[in-house]
Amino acid sequence: MTGEDVRLAFRIGYIGDSFHGSQIQPDVKTVQGELIRVFNQLNWLDSNQEGHNLVLSSRTDAGVNVRLNGGVVTIKRSLWEALTPRKMVRAVDDHLSDQIAFLDVNEVEMDWNPRIAQYRIYRYRLEGIDAWKYPGEIFEDWLQLFVGTYDARNFAKMEEGKNPIRKIYSCKPWVVGNRVVGFEIIGEAFLWNQVRRTAMALYKLSIGELTVEDIKNAISNPLEPVDFGVAPPDWLILWGVSWEKLQLPDEENNDFTFTEVPSDKAIERTMRNRWENGARLEMKSMLYHEWSYLGRLPIVKHKN
Repeated sequence: MTGEDVRLAFRIGYIGDSFHGSQIQPDVKTVQGELIRVFNQLNWLDSNQEGHNLVLSSRTDAGVNVRLNGGVVTIKRSLWEALTPRKMVRAVDDHLSDQIAFLDVNEVEMDWNPRIAQYRIYRYRLEGIDAWKYPGEIFEDWLQLFVGTYDARNFAKMEEGKNPIRKIYSCKPWVVGNRVVGFEIIGEAFLWNQVRRTAMALYKLSIGELTVEDIKNAISNPLEPVDFGVAPPDWLILWGVSWEKLQLPDEENNDFTFTEVPSDKAIERTMRNRWENGARLEMKSMLYHEWSYLGRLPIVKHKN
């Protein structure tokens, strides 16, 4: 890279079931792959550079929805100055499918790393898992089990060379329309599948398959392997990533609602399936409305 280049931080959202995950893979549609395709189509990437220089902050699996993730790309400064943020966002968004929202872009230092963030927020809709019911106030006690700095390998799919020590700042109920629908967890960074495995542990606590002692032992004795399972990706949302120089915007759209799970004791499987299909659509609708205000473009005043 030279002084003629500029490093740009961008933020995006996407519908998880439209992609085979976020990271580029051969022969399948991924979020990173789609962004690279568009930037190449617009002739914005250096064709002489080996590999690619467009990377994302947080990796997500296939099916996981994202309200706000981030990434970085390097282009020529002359191009950036000619485009302006407004024109760049519009151009990229026009070439992407409706399942990705290219929200904003800002110039950052050349050594800025999108993977080094202040914190990440995930939300999981536990009511999407069949038979889950809000257990009452004890739920908050269960959530506190996962707060702190600890070896989380029993709640993750470990990758070679990864440090299993994770710092979780908070874990609290996710409340929609005065109803607890799941939980929100905030941490510095997460291991692969950590939130989904946490979700499955909470689900099994609620149906009596696990005890609080099981969870405590899994955390305090990480070298004694246990596997509580992995919750489905459909109900997980990467809600946001915050960096020191790129803070999360204040939430404005708090009036959305989720339809309650049918409470009939004799609920038919077909009824449950229909509710799940509607619930997935509700989550997608919520994301599109979130992006409508997260993607406000700066007003550019033309010089006379």
